[in-house]
Amino acid sequence: MSDKRPPIIIDMTPEGEFRDPPPPPAPRGFQRVLARLGGVAMLVALGAGGLLMAAVALLAIGVLLPIMLAAGAIGATILWWRLRKARARGESAFIITRFDRRDG
Repeated sequence: MSDKRPPIIIDMTPEGEFRDPPPPPAPRGFQRVLARLGGVAMLVALGAGGLLMAAVALLAIGVLLPIMLAAGAIGATILWWRLRKARARGESAFIITRFDRRDG
């Protein structure tokens, strides 16, 4: 056991219940300033982390939105073209193929 650590004292009431340990002493002077400064620094770090996540989300949307719009436009144009050609030939544009389970 370390010499720097006080021994553990189990404090009980006469009824046999444990008493709450006394609160730790309040920090003084420089320790108090460091504790307050550490709390503020953690708050600033969490706020900056939240802003960073929002910036990453906006960047992802900014990159993915044009890709999604371009792919959707290409797909819609191809479907429109197939429908137009099929109507000109007088046939169905979409052929649905069903596979029987026995066909493998």
